[in-house]
Parts: sequence; structure tokens; C-alpha cells
Amino acid sequence: MNDSAVGSITPAGYRPRIVDAQIVRYQRIFGAIEIAGTKWCGKTWSARAHASSITYVDRSNNLAVAQANPALMLLGERPHVIDEWQLAPAVWDEVRHQVDDVPGLKGQWLLTGSSTPHGKNTPLHSGAGRIGRIRMSPMSLYESDISSGAVSLRGLFEHQFTPARNLVDTQSLFDAVCRGGWPEAHDMPVSDAQILIREYIRLTLDESVARLGKNTDIARRLMGSLSRNLSQAVTFRTLRKDMYGAEANPDDVVSDRTVSDYVSMLEDMFVIDPVKGWAPPARDPKRLQTKPRRYFADPSIAAAMLGMNPAALLDDWQTFGFLFENLCVRDLLVYARALPDIGMEPVRYYHDDSGLECDVIIELADGRWGGIEIKTSEDKVPAACASLQRLNSKLLRNSDARSRAPEFLAVMVGIGDFAYQRDDGVYVIPAGTLAP
Repeated sequence: MNDSAVGSITPAGYRPRIVDAQIVRYQRIFGAIEIAGTKWCGKTWSARAHASSITYVDRSNNLAVAQANPALMLLGERPHVIDEWQLAPAVWDEVRHQVDDVPGLKGQWLLTGSSTPHGKNTPLHSGAGRIGRIRMSPMSLYESDISSGAVSLRGLFEHQFTPARNLVDTQSLFDAVCRGGWPEAHDMPVSDAQILIREYIRLTLDESVARLGKNTDIARRLMGSLSRNLSQAVTFRTLRKDMYGAEANPDDVVSDRTVSDYVSMLEDMFVIDPVKGWAPPARDPKRLQTKPRRYFADPSIAAAMLGMNPAALLDDWQTFGFLFENLCVRDLLVYARALPDIGMEPVRYYHDDSGLECDVIIELADGRWGGIEIKTSEDKVPAACASLQRLNSKLLRNSDARSRAPEFLAVMVGIGDFAYQRDDGVYVIPAGTLAP
């Protein structure tokens, strides 16, 4: 049942991940850690890099054993990994009890999972204060050795910046969107990587969705609709009409409530990342009233759902723009989570009643924030900077709102030769230069 020998079980060829530092930090704070994220993003390998033994719940007869006696999954040299624990949710409660029994011991177990149990499978206890949760995404451009990392997100908050040349050409960017940040696909040709991604989608629909007792056709249609409405704060009704637009009366096929349930399911499986709205100050109720924008965990999922490869994107820059925005949000989520003082929601967006928008707001726990517009190329920078300046002026104009000035404003671009600061103070940062 235990699948390792005593000692380090770091996989051969392991590529260090940004999340490694967070795992080390959490092992000092919590008795156990959950590393959660979509399938194939590298959770198990990262957990093994910080552990001495591992048990795979989904191998051999371990699942039946875990269901009969979950305590057996905890046996092994510590730190001990329990992979795909959510298949036997009672494992969570057993870990929590063990942490309670010896509260002074930290970093004893690492739980990895690609979905969040709900309903009758929900663990009895949340694990708050005992089990720290780390969210993991597919690899960013920096982790994939595509971004030079010359510009630091943390440095921007500390007003540290050095101009840099961007070495990522247009073709490499299109390839990165379609290959994605999957560790398994890192060295693959794009065409081979897209076969791997299509297999990921098939497994998600035919196995994961089916195991939850859901309709795979509804889930497939929803993923297609989300791909067509990428980065938009659309309603469930809009998604439903897009899913069943050919039907005379979509109401007879699926309800808004059903679409909502399936969206929640994809969020719980970490297939999509909801990005919530932002409004200063922190107590503003609009933070809760604004509809979330939805992005895939990786832009390659949307590319595969749309049936597009790099050559197709070269002929459809509008679609590339949406996929590039998804890539940037993926990377910014990875980089923001690595900040030492990040808030509960690492990435938000801004949209007000006048139509003024900002694609990404990154806010620290102490209230400091930065605004980022995402554009495919340098020629769109002037308009993006003007929009950022309007946002800044509007927020600071109302003294009663007690809005603080941003630490930085930036335009994140795909096609651009340099990372630099404009005369108006706005940074222009190619995605191929950014890092935590």
C-alpha cells in the first residue's frame, strides 16, 4: 500500500515550481497541507518533492482499503503524501484528528486532490487551522522557461523595476497558448501536446463528470460555451442559450439552475477559475454583487475546445486575444499566490456602471493594490494606459471612499520588444518577461 522507501521521493527530472516555496512555508505553519488543482498540473510531483513517502488512494485496492479504514492511508515515513484523497473523503477527517492529537508537529501530511468533495462525501470537519490549503495551477511561462523573469510582480509592489528586452517571439507565444502549461507536455511539439490536452478533456468528461453522476453532453456543451465566452462575466442564461442555441426553446432542455450546478462542478474540479469583481474599499458590497469572469485553468483547454491550433489563431487575432488573456490570468494567479502578503482573492477584475474596466486587480492583505490591463500587442498600449489613468483618477477623486492610490499600473502585452515605464508612470510588461 505504501509506495515508497524511506527518504526523499522527489521524482527524477522534477522541474522546480513556484508553489514549492509556499509548500515549505505551510509545512512550518500547519500539521497537514492540501495541494489542490486540476488534473495533470503537477500536484503529486510537487508534493513528493517535499515528502518521504506516498500512498496513492486510486491504485491497486487502496480505495477499498481507504473506505474501510482511512487511518491506513496515513501510514508511512513523514512527511507523507496521500494522493487523490478526495476519493475517500474520510481520510481528511482522519488527518485532522491526527493533527489534533499532536498539535505541535507540523508538516506531517500532504494531501493532493483534483476535485473538492461535496454533498454526502463532504468531510465532517473543515480542517481550519489544522490543514492549510494551497492552490496549484499548470505551469506559468516563467516555470516553462519561456519568460525570462526580468520583471518581478513583487518588485512592482516595492517600486523596484529595471527595463528589459523581451525575447519571446510571436510564434512562441502562439505555441505557448496551445501547448499550455502541462508538465507532461513541456517538451512536446504543439501538435502532440494538443492530443494530450484533448485526452485531458475526454477523461474529465467521460470519467470525472460521469463519476459525479452528471451528464457528459451538458458538461461538454458548457465547456464549449465557456470557451466562446472566455473572460466575460456572462449570466447562466446566456451560457444556456449559447449551449442550446439550435433548440426552438432552450428552456425545455436545461435550466439556468442546471447550468449553475455544472459551472460549480467545473470549479470544484479546478477546470475553470472564477475571477471575482473588485471595488474599493474592501467593505464595499459591490465586491459580492459583481458577476465573476471565468477562465480555464489553462488556455490550451479553450484552444482544444474551439479546435484551434497556432496556425488557426494566426488567422483569428480576436480569439487569440481571449486565449492570451486566459494565459495572462493563469500566470498572474500563479505569481500573485506566491506573494508573501497576498489577500484571500489573489486576482480580481474591475468593471463599474460607466463601463470603465480593468482586466486584473491584484490586492495585498494590507490593502495595497496594482491594476493591470491585458493587450495582445504594443499598438494597443496607449488606449490601455488611458483607461488605467481614468480608473486611477476616478478612484482617487472621491475622498469619502478613502481609496488608496495604486502601487503600480501596468499593461501586460504579448507582442512587444521591451519592458519599460512610460512617461505617465504606467509600466508596459511583455508576458515573456514577468515572474513572481
